[in-house]
Amino acid sequence: MTAVPLRAVVSAPTRTRQRRRTPLLVIIAEHSIAIAFSVAFLAPIGFLLLTSFMTSDQTLTSDLWPRTWHPGNYLDVFERTPLPQYLLNTMIYATSATAFMLLASVPAAYALAKLRWRGRGATFIAIICVMMLPPQVVTVPLYLMWANAGLTGSLWPLILPMLAGDAFSIFLLRQFMVTIPDEYLDAARVDGCGEWRTLLRVVLPMARPGIAAAGMFQFFYAWNDYYGPLLYTSENEDAWTLSLGLASFKSLHHVQWHLISAATLLTMVPIVIVFFLAQKAFVQGVTLTGVKG
Repeated sequence: MTAVPLRAVVSAPTRTRQRRRTPLLVIIAEHSIAIAFSVAFLAPIGFLLLTSFMTSDQTLTSDLWPRTWHPGNYLDVFERTPLPQYLLNTMIYATSATAFMLLASVPAAYALAKLRWRGRGATFIAIICVMMLPPQVVTVPLYLMWANAGLTGSLWPLILPMLAGDAFSIFLLRQFMVTIPDEYLDAARVDGCGEWRTLLRVVLPMARPGIAAAGMFQFFYAWNDYYGPLLYTSENEDAWTLSLGLASFKSLHHVQWHLISAATLLTMVPIVIVFFLAQKAFVQGVTLTGVKG
């Protein structure tokens, strides 16, 4: 049996203790930039949180800390505005638009990434050009079209167009699917799989991070969308989303900053929860997208 030097046995725990005893100031110095960005990002949220527990009179002063805590401000928000209805409308809009977008964009991205057909490059360039087109350019003709169909005053003009896909989502998914080796698809075709079955059985499981990233981008956009609901649902309060309802609440209670802060935090909580639950897949999808052109 080989003898282990006593110095090696003693030095290993010593090095471990030295690592554990790294001074706090050294840790702060090593991560100073990250800490500074974190503080800059969290400071406004912290200010909103503290303001939401203040009284109406204290919000107009220079005090940053509540003199007395008033959690009842959150109950006042529910009493003064139909927040559950706004939340339900927003969930319907965000989930339906995301589902319809994925239903149309995934096959389109697969065709651009893995199928050989004439005009594929020109189609991909056209999709990139559509990404650069401001939505306000087509606002008037689209509004007239939906008005003639009798769908204004509802969320359908914002949901149904997603059945045609989304240019940015198609681009993102295409870039991710390009990174999938063609050998897997060829093996599936040799086994007798058609293109649809290859997409469902081979590509979709391997493209889950990219699909999650595209879905979350669309979900976040729909959740925060203000322009679309204002354009199509402004005359029907029963179809308002959280963003439009929050803007209306602010105009009605423009001096009651404690209630506005509470309503803003209640609007933020669901989307923050969704992000942290799907953070791993979202980051992985964004990181891997664009590795191969």
